[in-house]
Amino acid sequence: MDTEGLVLKAKVHSAKVPDQDGIKLLLKTARERLPRLSHLWVDAGYQGRGKEWAEQELGLSVEVVRRTPKPTSEKTAKIWAQEWAKEGQEIDWQKLLGRRGFEVLPRRWVVERTFAWLSQNRRMSKDYERLCATGEAFVYAAMSRLMVRRLART
Repeated sequence: MDTEGLVLKAKVHSAKVPDQDGIKLLLKTARERLPRLSHLWVDAGYQGRGKEWAEQELGLSVEVVRRTPKPTSEKTAKIWAQEWAKEGQEIDWQKLLGRRGFEVLPRRWVVERTFAWLSQNRRMSKDYERLCATGEAFVYAAMSRLMVRRLART
Protein backbone atom coordinates (compact mmCIF):
# COMPACT_ATOMS: atom_id res chain seq x y z
CA MET A 1 0.00 0.00 0.00
CA ASP A 2 1.25 3.48 -0.74
CA THR A 3 1.33 6.45 1.62
CA GLU A 4 -2.24 7.35 0.59
CA GLY A 5 -3.53 3.92 1.62
CA LEU A 6 -4.13 2.56 -1.89
CA VAL A 7 -3.18 -1.08 -2.34
CA LEU A 8 -0.22 -1.52 -4.68
CA LYS A 9 0.19 -5.27 -4.22
CA ALA A 10 -1.77 -7.77 -2.14
CA LYS A 11 -0.90 -11.31 -1.15
CA VAL A 12 -3.42 -13.44 0.71
CA HIS A 13 -2.04 -16.57 2.34
CA SER A 14 -3.12 -19.05 4.97
CA ALA A 15 -3.01 -18.15 8.64
CA LYS A 16 -0.31 -20.72 9.30
CA VAL A 17 2.25 -18.57 7.43
CA PRO A 18 3.91 -16.21 9.93
CA ASP A 19 4.24 -12.51 9.04
CA GLN A 20 8.02 -12.83 8.80
CA ASP A 21 7.61 -15.35 5.96
CA GLY A 22 4.56 -13.67 4.44
CA ILE A 23 6.56 -10.55 3.65
CA LYS A 24 8.78 -12.67 1.40
CA LEU A 25 5.76 -13.97 -0.53
CA LEU A 26 4.56 -10.42 -1.10
CA LEU A 27 7.80 -8.65 -1.92
CA LYS A 28 9.40 -11.28 -4.19
CA THR A 29 6.94 -10.45 -6.96
CA ALA A 30 6.34 -6.82 -5.99
CA ARG A 31 9.95 -5.74 -6.53
CA GLU A 32 9.85 -6.08 -10.33
CA ARG A 33 6.47 -4.32 -10.60
CA LEU A 34 7.38 -1.53 -8.14
CA PRO A 35 10.99 -0.57 -8.89
CA ARG A 36 10.71 2.77 -7.06
CA LEU A 37 9.77 1.08 -3.79
CA SER A 38 12.43 2.14 -1.27
CA HIS A 39 10.95 2.33 2.23
CA LEU A 40 8.58 0.12 4.22
CA TRP A 41 6.71 0.75 7.44
CA VAL A 42 5.89 -2.56 9.11
CA ASP A 43 4.39 -3.56 12.44
CA ALA A 44 6.23 -5.57 15.07
CA GLY A 45 5.15 -8.90 13.54
CA TYR A 46 7.62 -8.36 10.71
CA GLN A 47 10.69 -7.58 12.81
CA GLY A 48 13.42 -10.17 12.86
CA ARG A 49 14.02 -12.34 9.81
CA GLY A 50 11.32 -10.64 7.69
CA LYS A 51 12.81 -7.20 8.22
CA GLU A 52 16.35 -8.46 7.72
CA TRP A 53 15.38 -10.24 4.49
CA ALA A 54 13.79 -7.09 3.03
CA GLU A 55 16.84 -5.02 3.92
CA GLN A 56 19.50 -7.48 2.75
CA GLU A 57 17.88 -9.13 -0.28
CA LEU A 58 15.93 -6.19 -1.67
CA GLY A 59 17.94 -3.26 -0.33
CA LEU A 60 14.88 -1.58 1.20
CA SER A 61 14.90 0.57 4.30
CA VAL A 62 12.46 -0.97 6.78
CA GLU A 63 11.04 0.89 9.78
CA VAL A 64 9.20 -1.08 12.46
CA VAL A 65 6.28 0.86 13.99
CA ARG A 66 6.12 -0.26 17.62
CA ARG A 67 3.60 0.35 20.32
CA THR A 68 4.87 1.77 23.57
CA PRO A 69 5.29 -0.94 26.20
CA LYS A 70 2.32 -1.64 28.44
CA PRO A 71 2.30 0.63 31.48
CA THR A 72 3.56 -0.66 34.79
CA SER A 73 0.94 -1.39 37.42
CA GLU A 74 0.65 0.99 40.38
CA LYS A 75 1.62 -1.75 42.81
CA THR A 76 4.83 -2.55 40.91
CA ALA A 77 5.71 1.15 40.49
CA LYS A 78 5.36 1.73 44.25
CA ILE A 79 7.56 -1.28 45.02
CA TRP A 80 10.25 -0.06 42.60
CA ALA A 81 10.14 3.44 44.13
CA GLN A 82 10.51 1.98 47.63
CA GLU A 83 13.50 -0.13 46.56
CA TRP A 84 15.22 2.87 44.95
CA ALA A 85 14.47 4.93 48.08
CA LYS A 86 16.44 2.34 50.10
CA GLU A 87 19.39 3.05 47.82
CA GLY A 88 19.04 6.81 48.35
CA GLN A 89 17.23 7.72 45.13
CA GLU A 90 13.91 9.45 45.61
CA ILE A 91 11.66 8.72 42.62
CA ASP A 92 8.03 9.69 42.13
CA TRP A 93 6.31 6.36 41.50
CA GLN A 94 3.59 8.01 39.36
CA LYS A 95 6.19 8.90 36.72
CA LEU A 96 6.91 5.18 36.33
CA LEU A 97 3.34 4.45 35.23
CA GLY A 98 3.66 5.79 31.70
CA ARG A 99 0.86 6.92 29.41
CA ARG A 100 -2.47 5.17 29.46
CA GLY A 101 -5.22 5.05 26.88
CA PHE A 102 -5.32 5.31 23.11
CA GLU A 103 -2.13 6.08 21.25
CA VAL A 104 -1.84 7.05 17.58
CA LEU A 105 1.00 5.11 15.96
CA PRO A 106 2.81 6.68 13.01
CA ARG A 107 1.61 5.35 9.62
CA ARG A 108 -0.62 2.73 11.31
CA TRP A 109 -3.74 4.80 10.71
CA VAL A 110 -3.16 4.52 6.94
CA VAL A 111 -3.39 0.73 7.17
CA GLU A 112 -6.45 0.78 9.42
CA ARG A 113 -8.21 3.27 7.14
CA THR A 114 -7.55 1.01 4.13
CA PHE A 115 -9.00 -1.96 6.01
CA ALA A 116 -12.08 0.17 6.70
CA TRP A 117 -12.39 1.03 3.00
CA LEU A 118 -12.12 -2.65 2.06
CA SER A 119 -14.68 -3.77 4.63
CA GLN A 120 -17.27 -1.39 3.13
CA ASN A 121 -17.57 -3.86 0.25
CA ARG A 122 -20.09 -6.58 1.01
CA ARG A 123 -17.86 -9.51 0.04
CA MET A 124 -14.93 -8.08 2.02
CA SER A 125 -16.87 -7.50 5.25
CA LYS A 126 -16.29 -11.13 6.27
CA ASP A 127 -13.79 -13.71 5.12
CA TYR A 128 -16.05 -15.82 2.91
CA GLU A 129 -13.42 -17.07 0.49
CA ARG A 130 -12.01 -20.58 0.43
CA LEU A 131 -9.15 -19.82 -1.95
CA CYS A 132 -6.41 -17.28 -1.32
CA ALA A 133 -6.48 -16.23 -4.99
CA THR A 134 -10.18 -15.34 -4.69
CA GLY A 135 -9.47 -13.20 -1.63
CA GLU A 136 -6.71 -11.37 -3.52
CA ALA A 137 -9.01 -10.79 -6.48
CA PHE A 138 -11.65 -9.21 -4.24
CA VAL A 139 -9.04 -6.90 -2.66
CA TYR A 140 -8.07 -5.69 -6.13
CA ALA A 141 -11.71 -5.36 -7.18
CA ALA A 142 -12.56 -3.32 -4.07
CA MET A 143 -9.57 -1.01 -4.54
CA SER A 144 -10.34 -0.59 -8.25
CA ARG A 145 -13.90 0.39 -7.36
CA LEU A 146 -12.62 2.92 -4.83
CA MET A 147 -10.16 4.48 -7.29
CA VAL A 148 -12.73 4.68 -10.09
CA ARG A 149 -15.19 6.43 -7.78
CA ARG A 150 -12.49 8.94 -6.83
CA LEU A 151 -11.67 9.58 -10.50
CA ALA A 152 -15.34 10.10 -11.29
CA ARG A 153 -15.59 12.82 -8.62
CA THR A 154 -12.78 14.90 -10.13
